[in-house]
Amino acid sequence: MNSDGTAPVSPSGIAPVSDLNLLRTFLAVYRSGSFTAAAGLLGLSQPTVTAQIRSLERQTGRELFARLPRGVAPTPVAHDLAARVATPLDALAAATGHDDARDERAAPVHLAGPAELLCIRVMPALAPLAAEGVRLRVAPGLTEPLLDELRAGRHDLVVATFRPRGRTLVAVPLMDEEFVLVAAPVWADRLGERLTGEGPSALHAVPLVAYAEDVPIARRYWRHVFGARLSCPAAVTVPDLRGVLAAVVAGAGFTVLPRYLCEAELASGALALLHEPEEPPINTGYLVQRPGRPDNPDVVRVRDLLVDAGRSW
Repeated sequence: MNSDGTAPVSPSGIAPVSDLNLLRTFLAVYRSGSFTAAAGLLGLSQPTVTAQIRSLERQTGRELFARLPRGVAPTPVAHDLAARVATPLDALAAATGHDDARDERAAPVHLAGPAELLCIRVMPALAPLAAEGVRLRVAPGLTEPLLDELRAGRHDLVVATFRPRGRTLVAVPLMDEEFVLVAAPVWADRLGERLTGEGPSALHAVPLVAYAEDVPIARRYWRHVFGARLSCPAAVTVPDLRGVLAAVVAGAGFTVLPRYLCEAELASGALALLHEPEEPPINTGYLVQRPGRPDNPDVVRVRDLLVDAGRSW
């Protein structure tokens, strides 16, 4: 021991640790992404896991995890320690008949993305995995903050509405969203052929229902289809496209929605298309993860199933 009570530092910069239980707990936290999930995997209480990680941090003299609002993010020191101890610990567990790899699927897969897409497309596609024992923790949100949280280790996978910049994340195309201009039949009947003759100005007398005050989806539709700037403000805003859909079906006004979200209403006649451009606006969604093969094999299963399902969306 050093004079200050700490263990001598190894060439890797981390003091050696002799307590295998602390290392097992560390590896469980590292792989699961939270003290609570690790406690469930190890059959320990969450305070015990917290105490063991603190003890390990004192012994190594280094911070291993950055505490997040939900879960933890490994520090560079933790990545280095995991790379050195994972294989020996897994081999030891297998040799002694306590193979933690068999329980790896108990670690939840943390998935995030737009609430509407998660509910309408993603969750139905993943239902078979839940029946097979895969644990899912799903969080809705906007793409930009979700990607930041992915970089910090809070999520395993993120469904993003745009391709992330830089090389810190890996993105594969998941699906194309087609946007449609719709309203309840009562408004479509009032407008008749005016939209064709007058252009988008015919809609100035119709209330606009939007996702947000700056009407991003409708603005994009106007720019792409009409080659003009949308000038009418939103009459109603609902920060959930399912709420926008419900309001428009009820006759609140017109809106622009992803086709997948309102296919049933268009088919039943509850909604009417106000315009059918030759080239409707399309937005590509992406499935995003950090580089490298995930420690949890269920992350790979979820990823592969979503990519396969996306081909038919």
